[in-house]
Formats: sequence, C-alpha cells, structure tokens
Amino acid sequence: MIKSATLFFLLFVVFSALHAQQLYMPRDIQRAYDKGTRSLNGAPGKNYWENHGRYNISIAVSPPGRTITGHETITYFNNSPDTLKGLNMKLIMNIHRPGAARFRPAPDNYLTQGVQIDALLVNGVKEDWNNKTAATTNEMAKLPKPLMPHDSVNLDITWHYALASGHGREGAIDSTSYYLAYFYPRVSVYDDYNGWDTLPFLDAQEFYNDFNNYTLSVTVPKNFIVWATGTLQNPAQVLQPEYAKRLAASMTSDSTIHIATSADLASKNITAQSETNTWIWKADNITDMAVGISDHYDWDAASVVVDDATHRRASMQSAFPDTSADFHHAVQFGRNSLGWFSHNWPGVAYPFPKMTSFQGFADMEYPMMVNDSHQTDLHFAELVQDHEIAHTFFPFYMGINESRYAFMDEGWATTFELLIGTAENGKEKADGFYKQFRVTRWIHDRSTAEDLPVITPSSELRSGYGNNSYGKPSLSYLALKDMLGDALFKKALHNYMTNWNGKHPIPWDYFNSMSTGAGRNLNWFFNNWFFTNGYIDLAIENVTKSGAGYKVDIKNIGGFATPFDVIMAYADGATETVHQTPIIWERDQKHTVVNIKTAKTIKTVTIDGGIFMDADTSNNTWIAK
Repeated sequence: MIKSATLFFLLFVVFSALHAQQLYMPRDIQRAYDKGTRSLNGAPGKNYWENHGRYNISIAVSPPGRTITGHETITYFNNSPDTLKGLNMKLIMNIHRPGAARFRPAPDNYLTQGVQIDALLVNGVKEDWNNKTAATTNEMAKLPKPLMPHDSVNLDITWHYALASGHGREGAIDSTSYYLAYFYPRVSVYDDYNGWDTLPFLDAQEFYNDFNNYTLSVTVPKNFIVWATGTLQNPAQVLQPEYAKRLAASMTSDSTIHIATSADLASKNITAQSETNTWIWKADNITDMAVGISDHYDWDAASVVVDDATHRRASMQSAFPDTSADFHHAVQFGRNSLGWFSHNWPGVAYPFPKMTSFQGFADMEYPMMVNDSHQTDLHFAELVQDHEIAHTFFPFYMGINESRYAFMDEGWATTFELLIGTAENGKEKADGFYKQFRVTRWIHDRSTAEDLPVITPSSELRSGYGNNSYGKPSLSYLALKDMLGDALFKKALHNYMTNWNGKHPIPWDYFNSMSTGAGRNLNWFFNNWFFTNGYIDLAIENVTKSGAGYKVDIKNIGGFATPFDVIMAYADGATETVHQTPIIWERDQKHTVVNIKTAKTIKTVTIDGGIFMDADTSNNTWIAK
C-alpha cells in the first residue's frame, strides 16, 4: 500500500509538472530572467533597474505662427550596469519630414522639415549635429566620453519645428488652437531586455518612455490659455484674480465650474495682460508631457474623490469650442470615469492630480490629458473619453512598451471601456457596442494576419495590428475574469499592478504576476490566448441521453478557451441556461463535455458565447429528432 501510494504521488507530481506547461520565451527575454532583472513570480528581479531623466523644458508659441521654439536641459541618470557610449534620442516630430517611413500616406499639410536642432551641448561641450542627416525618429547623440554605470550626463538642447495641421495626434486644431505632443527631444528607453529602444515611430504604433521628472514652461501671447500635463505652478501670475479663484474653487467642487465661458473669452481679460505669459507646469515620475493652447476654448472644471482612505480629490478639466455640445458634458463624464475606475475596475485610485479633456482630432491618451474629437452622439462621446482616460493605468501608471506590446495597454483600455460602459448604459447596450466595434470585424475576417498570435510584437504587424492590440487581448482578459471570478481576478490584477507601477513590465511579467496573484498556474490559459493562432468557433457535435440527464459534446474548432452558455429548451416549454467558464478547456482545449442533469426531455440545445462571438453559428444548435 505504501509503495502504491508513493507511486501514485510521484505520477501525480510528474503529471502536474507536465501539465503546468512553460510559455515560449524569446532569447532576449530569457536573458533578462537569467540576469535576475525579472523573476518568475512576476515581480521585478533583485537586479531590476531602469534609467531616469530630469527635464527642464521651455517652449514659446505665438499663434497664428506655427513655429515652436524650445530649449531644454536634461539630466540623464544611467542606473544600468552598462557603459553607454551614446544616447539614442527620440525625435518624434521627424515623422513629418517628406520621405519619412509611415504606415499610411501623408497629406501635404502634414509635411514639415521635422525637428531642427539648433544647438546640442553635452556636459557643457558643444557637439556637432547635422539636421539634414539626423532625419529619423531615432538619432544617436555622441558622448565625448562614455557614460559609466550609476553616473549621469547633462544635455542642453535648443530646437525648433513647424507645427503641422492637427488631423492626427498633435498639431494645429484651428488657426489659434494647438495641441503639442512629442514636441521635445528626449532620451529613449534603455532597458534590461532590449537595450536602446530604436523602433521607428511610423505614425501607427505608439510609445515607450521612461519615468521622468518634468518642469515645463510655456510662453504664449496674452489672452491665450494653456492646459498641460502636471500641476500649474503659477495660476496667480498668468490668470486674472477672478479666474484664478474659479480654478481654485473647482478643485473641491463636484459641480462643474465654468472657469472661462465664451462671454468671458470675448472680454479678452482672462489672463494677465502682459504681452506674453509663461505658464509653468510640474510633474514628477511620469512618462511624457502634452500641451493644449487656445484663445477661444471654453474652460470647465470640477473634481472628484478618487481615494476614500485619504479623501484625495482629482481635478477634471475640459477645454473646447463653445459650439461642441458634447464637450459641455466632458467634465461630468470625466468625473464619473475617474471615480468609477478608482473604485471599481481596476479599483486602483487614480494616481495623478488631474485630467484634462482637450478637443482635437486624435482620440488619443497622454499623461493627465486626452485629445478627443467632437462627437454628435453623447453616449459615444462618453465612451471615447472613458477609453482614453482608462489608459491612465496602462500605459502611464505602468510603463508599457506600446511600440512592441500594444495589447498590454490597448487591450486593458478596451476591457475597462466595456466594464464602465455596462455601468453607464446597461449590459445590452454595452455588449452590443463592444461586439460591433471590437469583435465583429475580427471574427468574420478569415485573413491569415488576423489569426496571428497576440504575442506577435506590434512593431512587426501591419494587417492584424488593431485586432491583436484591442479586441483579442481584451477578450482574453474578460475570459480570465470569468474563469477566476471578480474577487480573485482583481487580486491577481492588483498583484501585477503593484509589482510594476512606475516600472517597465513585459508580457511575461503579466503572465507570471497573474499566476502568482491568483495562486494557480495559468500558463495553459496564457499559452492558449497569446501564443496560438486561435479564434472563436465552437460546435455541438452531439447530444445524448446519459444517466440522469444528457451529455453535450462540444468541439472547439477555433481553439480559444472561451466561456459560453448552454441553453436548453425543454418539451414542456421551459428553458434553462448553464454557464461554463473557460476552466472547462483546461484539460483538453479541443473537446469538452457538458453534463446536464434533468428529468425533462430536451428539444433543443444552443451554445452562445455572448461577446465571445462565434465565427460560425450554423453548428451551435442541436435539435432533437
């Protein structure tokens, strides 16, 4: 008996080890784990490091002139164990140069000469720079001597560029309203698994930035208002007393305060009446800065409690043309977003002091700001703003590499968009929108590119980028939530977010953090959703009488481990629904059996995935003969 028990135990251990499959890990990622910068429990390793910068930026803008002039000093800290012989600089505005590599053709009013570096000093010594040859979004700045581990270097950069028309993420919205993003030269990320981030910006995939400390000064003519990432340091110097008072009052008000209305703007007496005003903003431990300016945008604001324990409030502000009816609701929509995300999903207090919704064209997120387009449908306007504000947590609370792994932020924003949309508009409407915009185009597209594994680096995708970044990963997060249940899923998610707040997670950190947080090995699930060419297609193979009920045989043609409902219609006219979570696919991801205990006679059986839409529903119903 002892020998038999021992043998059974050993067989169980071996089976469990085999079953807890390992996830594919590229060699560069494996090296990071070998070096101890990342750990298999999902937390940063004992040797984890990341580099930082301290940026002091001054820019001047004089609408309707389109030239942006800037000067910055950067202190860059090399916390890595490596000696750096140069610094890779991100010059995102070079995307506007004629001939720049892009995912799509550019109209004439998009084209400029890009960033023009007027002077570059390294530790006080002037370095050569050729604007004709330094024409890409990545350019290496030479160092007069190597930057040693745990040392720093000082950069002094003067530059200018011409602002293009703003039909994308940044630019001129109208003749005197501008949105400035990616407007300053920055040191790119140097990380523990890839070294310098030299992926080109192609005006499609997004960004990867270090957590830096910023002081930003924006000089504009009088009567122009400035909105920016961070906290305004000098409201009393740039605003007339009445408007500074309104801004201060909004910081503790649930109700929308109209800081500057169209009537106020017409008076041209909102700002200090010097020829120019310099608005100063500060933000620490954040990944980027963005700026909006206008002389005719309304300015609304209020605030909301985002942390019940400390009673901390976050400011919600909005800047927009008075004619945009939807933006008159933006502050209250935003208050709802900030409060809901803080208290529900992800259930982490909004980490920043404010959020500003600025009307542009992009429907794009920035730290503490969103640049959203005007919408005539209020429900859609709210949903767009919800989605962009949700990005606060991914990629800004956690420094996601969006250029390489877009699903790590877009997938989560899409998930939170559905969850908050359900609270705002009800399940039926939220699910309908989600299926229409996030699932339908993928599930009915048989193209090879649409079934590439989600883990495929975003930088390698052209076709399939949208579905691999938004809908498919979002469905995986929702499937995992369904399988674990809300409480355990949130516990695991918080473990991941706590591990990587203010750091640079990669997919394997997510996978391992969730397994550790959930207290179970989830590799089978992650392998299914992220490393296979799966899609969603279930079929009822057969329904047979079995003991005290029926046995429903279901084939997983598409392969993804999805939840689904089994709906029985009985001969007496009654119906019954039995829900199956993805756990039903853990042992066998191609076939499963659902046992229905009933003394009634079944007339039909239907399987329905809800938002997990089936590619072929013709085999989803069985009818008794």
